[in-house]
Amino acid sequence: MATLPSPLLCLALLFLIAAARADDVSRDEDEDAPKIPGCSNKFQLLSNSVALAKRGDCAFTNKAVVAQFGGAAGLLVINDNEDLYKMVCTENDTSLNVTIPVVMIPKSAGDKFKDSLANGARVEVLLYSPNRPVADISAIFVGLIAVGTIVCASLWSEFIACEQVDERYNQLTRKDQPAGMSSREDSEKEILEINARGAIIFVIAASAFLLLLFYFMSSWFVWLLIVLFCIGGTEGMHVCLVALISRISRDCSQKTITLPLFGEVLVLSVVVLPFCAAFAIVWAASQHASYAWIGQDVLGICLMITVLQMARLPNIKVASALLSCAFVYDIFWVFISPLIFHESVMIAVARGDNNGGEAIPMLLRIPRFFDPWGGYDMIGFGDILFPGLLVAFSYRYDRANKKGIWNGFFLWLTVGYAFGLFLTYLALYLMDGHGQPALLYLVPCTLGLIIILGWLRGELNDLWNYGKSRTGNDAVEA
Repeated sequence: MATLPSPLLCLALLFLIAAARADDVSRDEDEDAPKIPGCSNKFQLLSNSVALAKRGDCAFTNKAVVAQFGGAAGLLVINDNEDLYKMVCTENDTSLNVTIPVVMIPKSAGDKFKDSLANGARVEVLLYSPNRPVADISAIFVGLIAVGTIVCASLWSEFIACEQVDERYNQLTRKDQPAGMSSREDSEKEILEINARGAIIFVIAASAFLLLLFYFMSSWFVWLLIVLFCIGGTEGMHVCLVALISRISRDCSQKTITLPLFGEVLVLSVVVLPFCAAFAIVWAASQHASYAWIGQDVLGICLMITVLQMARLPNIKVASALLSCAFVYDIFWVFISPLIFHESVMIAVARGDNNGGEAIPMLLRIPRFFDPWGGYDMIGFGDILFPGLLVAFSYRYDRANKKGIWNGFFLWLTVGYAFGLFLTYLALYLMDGHGQPALLYLVPCTLGLIIILGWLRGELNDLWNYGKSRTGNDAVEA
């Protein structure tokens, strides 16, 4: 029995490699500033006029020079959204003599300032530098969500979709169903089995797409990505909800209806799909709201779980090709691209300076709850999907070879992925918030770990060539 047909979610992989990092905000202090009882923060009172400017295409240093030349005592730059970013200057601008404080403020604060000035009110500005926590609890939540998404996707087929993993996982069958229905579902189920050539082609295509974003980023282009994300998120949420409800109530998975063009589909699928579409539309319409991150994370998690069900690695040979290419890809576009393009392409795309204030949605984000400067801790979809493919393979390998939790690979790769995330955030802290290629730490902690464990256990050859004898027709090679 089929659910409603969907777009090929494997194409969404190309749009899920964006990584984002939230930078710190520069802070200015004044030793002679007045003190407020009960507050140890340092203040600076500006007695002269402060200029107010919108963030645009010109450099922050140009804005500062113009404001200072005009006699302003300071400059407030209104950001395009609620996030705050570190304002930096290029190497050619380091010799500029800017003596006034320049501060970025969120869009909401800037709107209040403009409304007050438009109504003839007098606005006084008091700059202060609150103490920031060394680490915010949101980073822990981001890590837990990333690890939880991979674990959930790995266990989904067996415990939620009720698929049995036989030896060499040649056959995927539904439990507790008639044989005819099972074979029909298997014939309709498409699994994208990645091969080494497809892995290399994918990374090359992802690099070309990243350059496209770098050179042609604009608000309409970001909105195109948002629409694609909503389509993929809707289908991902639809697949997950149908599977969950069918798991809870088997009666819901038996009732069908015949629709024009679609044929025989589940009634449950027809009911759930409009809800999922409405959820995505509401998120897109309110994505600038303070609570929008919840909807984005829900859609993103459902999409990644679905993609990890459709795309599978057959063995460690293919995994090595894919993750090694992704490893080089991440390092090149973060650390080496500034030597060619004069700035980090990955960070420039993630920061989105020229996108009209719209943010690329291909990432999970959680607000920094206890950080007075606000902002978000984020992780890109690619940092979850690439290692997630390997972790999901390790679970299928353990189950097919009847391995326990301790002598298998799944548990240790999950721990390795979590440790890789810890190293990523540690590097972010040590590098003062500068963007880091997460796969630089995640690939050695997952691919490197399974290779070492396989070699020590004498199973590396089997892992390397696993699945070559597979004869099932339920896979499509990339």
